[in-house]
Amino acid sequence: MPTPIAIIDAEADFYHAKLCAAFPSVEFRKAAGREFVTPAFLKDIEAIVALGTHRVFDEELLQWVPGLRWIQALTTGTDAVTSLKSLKPQVVITTNTGIHGPQMSEMTLMHMLNLTRMATTMWDNQKQGKWVRVPQIRLCEKTVVIVGVGSITEALAPRCKALGMKVHGVSSTMREVPGIDRMHPREELQEAAALADFLVIMVPLTPENTRLISAGIIAAMKPSAYLINMARGAVVDEEAMIAALRAGRIAGAGLDTATKVPLPPDHPLWHVPNVLISPQVGGGSEVNHQLSLPIIEKNMHCFLEGRFGDMMNRVAH
Repeated sequence: MPTPIAIIDAEADFYHAKLCAAFPSVEFRKAAGREFVTPAFLKDIEAIVALGTHRVFDEELLQWVPGLRWIQALTTGTDAVTSLKSLKPQVVITTNTGIHGPQMSEMTLMHMLNLTRMATTMWDNQKQGKWVRVPQIRLCEKTVVIVGVGSITEALAPRCKALGMKVHGVSSTMREVPGIDRMHPREELQEAAALADFLVIMVPLTPENTRLISAGIIAAMKPSAYLINMARGAVVDEEAMIAALRAGRIAGAGLDTATKVPLPPDHPLWHVPNVLISPQVGGGSEVNHQLSLPIIEKNMHCFLEGRFGDMMNRVAH
């Protein structure tokens, strides 16, 4: 009997064609999104390839797949999956960690540059035909403190160095990383935040990291500093951040995420001064599906052969 595996993604046609060719004995079923998934579609499914987000995974979906053995998340973060009560401990979860470094770095720098160069103000002036010179802040010689030193930070740090920045890392694992001038243990987060011109958040959302960037950490930041959150909204004390922004106790914030995603139209963040919001697209690119394919194929081979210990990017839960 062929092994039934579901692919739920906007690039399902691409994955379906490539995986069917590579694994002719597998019964692959494809859906372009969660809205096209039904209990019949998931009948007898043993594995799911999809984004590891609430847009795909919820309690109802897991109830439809009692025989689920493996989830290949097309994301680095899997907190939306691991937080579900219906997730059985024996289900193996793997991610596509390692493909997002360049695009996440570019989005981080986009936030930093747009905020310091007042790009949104210049866009507004352009639309009105107004030639108004606005203050400019350069990144060269500024200090960026990156909280969370994984594969994305390993890509970001050298890019910041190329712009002449001083780069500090904060991690629970002390190690040398190319592009990072100084590492701080997690216990020194507040001291490191006080040094930052840009405090960049790159940690996964875990119980330990919930509100890691607390009111105290935000209070330690310089009034001229910017907070850039590329992680998850709940990693930051959002109320404390909003209060600091409104009071001018920090210069601004670049947010690729928020505590509530999608951010509701009436959320106060839309109207806080000096905030640039991107709708959780930092990890996206036009080539993500191509970059993910080798990881999926490697893990697919391991899954079909029962070599779960050899799978790439396994997540503990």
